[in-house]
Amino acid sequence: MEKSMKGLNSFIKEYFELGRQDIKAYSPLTLAYIGDAAYELIIRTIIVDQGNAPVNKLHKKSSGLVNAKAQAEIAIRIQEYLTEEEMAVYKRGRNAKSHTAAKNASITDYRQATGFEALAGYLYLYDQMDRLIELVKWGIEHDK
Repeated sequence: MEKSMKGLNSFIKEYFELGRQDIKAYSPLTLAYIGDAAYELIIRTIIVDQGNAPVNKLHKKSSGLVNAKAQAEIAIRIQEYLTEEEMAVYKRGRNAKSHTAAKNASITDYRQATGFEALAGYLYLYDQMDRLIELVKWGIEHDK
């Protein structure tokens, strides 16, 4: 079955007649910026599919998975399933020097979450949403 989200980046670029960029030249924080949105879209889709609810309840459910601590835990769970290339992207994001910090997370969690978001952005920009969804599913369903 074709995954409808695969190719969303290409569809947006084509529809808005955007240029082609060298994704490998993007900074890890730029990858994390778009990856945060891609990850949140996945989580919100899962939450909304569980049924109609007031927005504040939807937000409360999603915020349990869309925060630095939860993303850091996912990053730890999926590491053994990453390819060498994916691990390299994760490490670039994790080691990036950010001038901001999460309000409610340790520096370690924040950096691991940034690595995860960078990986999410990388996969999104390379139209590998199916792989990103697979990793997210693994990460949220397999507690250690």
